[in-house]
Amino acid sequence: MEPHALHAWAVTPAEAVAIQERLRDRVRFRDGRRRFRTVGGLDVSYDRRSPWLFAAVVVLRLPDLCVVDTAAVRMRAEFPYVPGLLSFRESPAGLEAWSRLSVRPDCLLCDGQGYAHPRRFGLACHFGLWVDRPTIGVAKSLLVGEYGVLASSRGSQAPLIHAGETVGVAVRTRAGVKPVFVSVGHRITLETGVAAVLACTTRYRIPEPIRQAHLLVNRLRAAGASPEYSRTIRESSGPNDQ
Repeated sequence: MEPHALHAWAVTPAEAVAIQERLRDRVRFRDGRRRFRTVGGLDVSYDRRSPWLFAAVVVLRLPDLCVVDTAAVRMRAEFPYVPGLLSFRESPAGLEAWSRLSVRPDCLLCDGQGYAHPRRFGLACHFGLWVDRPTIGVAKSLLVGEYGVLASSRGSQAPLIHAGETVGVAVRTRAGVKPVFVSVGHRITLETGVAAVLACTTRYRIPEPIRQAHLLVNRLRAAGASPEYSRTIRESSGPNDQ
């Protein structure tokens, strides 16, 4: 299924805010698929001083977390770096990588916020609506909200509260390490999203699909000289690559 065109990308920051406010009510907090056979990870990387974005999507099979498909692109950014509007900067490159996949994942983990966003419409919500797949935001740092005491054991959870609303969950993916912040993107419940994140997390703090996407992005950045839209990397790299 091809992505759903929701709006034009050539917009101003003020127009982007209006789009977020218009689309956030379309986010769905329910499960449509009982079992995920594949899970993808999306990572977009860039230097704010550079006009170039590097995006990758890696698809892993469950439960063994074997890589089954990858795609990565280098693309010029057309939207400025504006906190709270990063999905307008990052999504076009992510969608280009998504379009190059041979295997579309049943569920996608995004390196960024979902519902845990000032306007309840982070990257995972935005991207999830475009691709119409169950999508989860997995952030390494807080954007909004607070959470209470979190036990040190793997799997410990604490609700993430913002403006009196539960917008996500702080989740300890490894014993004794900092939590990640999980929030709904689209077409999934928070409970199922947390379970998917833990199912995809093994030796590292970051879920394996996102970690593999980040490794692939770094390889693309290291290559450095590939022309716009022209490079797709397809590799079979094991889930425990350093």
